[in-house]
Amino acid sequence: MDDKSIWQAQRDKKAFLALEDGTVFHGYSVGAATDRVGEVVFNTGMSGYQEIISDPSYAGQFVTMTYPEIGNYGVNSADMESRTLFLNGLIIHEGNEPSNFRSEDSLQGMLRKNGVPCLAGIDTRALTVKLRSCGTLKGFMHCSAEDISEKDGIAKAEEWCGLDGQDYAAKVTCEKAYDWDDFPERTVSWGITEKLPPAEFKVAAYDFGIKWNILRSMRLCGMEVRVFPAKTPAAELLKWKPDGVFFSNGPADPAALPYAAKAAAELIGKVPIMGICLGHQILGIACGGKTYRLKFGHHGCNHPVKNLLTGSVEITSQNHNFAIDEKSLPKTVEVTHLNLNDHTVEGLRHRTEPMFCVQYHPEAAPGPHDPFYLFRQFRELMSR
Repeated sequence: MDDKSIWQAQRDKKAFLALEDGTVFHGYSVGAATDRVGEVVFNTGMSGYQEIISDPSYAGQFVTMTYPEIGNYGVNSADMESRTLFLNGLIIHEGNEPSNFRSEDSLQGMLRKNGVPCLAGIDTRALTVKLRSCGTLKGFMHCSAEDISEKDGIAKAEEWCGLDGQDYAAKVTCEKAYDWDDFPERTVSWGITEKLPPAEFKVAAYDFGIKWNILRSMRLCGMEVRVFPAKTPAAELLKWKPDGVFFSNGPADPAALPYAAKAAAELIGKVPIMGICLGHQILGIACGGKTYRLKFGHHGCNHPVKNLLTGSVEITSQNHNFAIDEKSLPKTVEVTHLNLNDHTVEGLRHRTEPMFCVQYHPEAAPGPHDPFYLFRQFRELMSR
């Protein structure tokens, strides 16, 4: 059976999404035949669905794609952002058969192999409007053959503990330290290769759910990267004698990672530090700040951010549900970037120590490359 026939056959596999407020969306199953609970969020990216679903930051969440047509260019091993899929489920309007010379499998094939349910036939924009109005909601996705009523589904969504206070970084981090091994020449796109520069700086990267393109970006800027598990003590990490330390992106609630904030506090002032997304929040907490939950988070590839140091505006890729409370920050920390949509904190730097961090994703994957300069800035910080 070809991919088109498979997509059509899935329409008979009725499924539904039940939200904690009693709302139910009906569709059909095109992924793994399983039931899951999760936090329902939406992503406004028009492409890059493979990079989105392979981002470990989505652990515990149902990702709703606002763009209606998903799957038309398939999936491949080169565009993966982690070793597997960590999201709890995917919600799309319409699934398409792949037509792309780079495609190695269909989207539904990847979802099935990784045990991820996918609900199609949903009015994803109506669901997005609801999430923008009500805020992020807990949900139950029914995609199995088990006889579960909508009422039971709503109850399961209500009863789920959610992500607040949960340490999901411990679920997605690596089991042991490893060196990021990239080839001297790597394929960029369309068969084009670029030669990597010599590795002049050693960077110890905390893995709270790190995306592979972050590692590629650091290597492209002349850094040798060793990745460490999330709970590695600062003293153990320093035994490797790194020139810099990186705090990665990751899922869920930063306040649920006191061990990470403790390590960050011990490292600030001892070695140059860079942080992205969850790493940004961890560093903010380590400096004395506090975090809070956004109404529906930032998930997309077109968020405008103003660099307060230069006055320039960057279009950024973002994926987070929590933010740093600017009023909670001590005077030793300076806000460097602001989101132009809601004026939330998007960047920080320490006034006296070599440390900076951003809430957004300069590595993109998917998204614009406007902020790639931040990796070079980290390199410059280590060279001083």
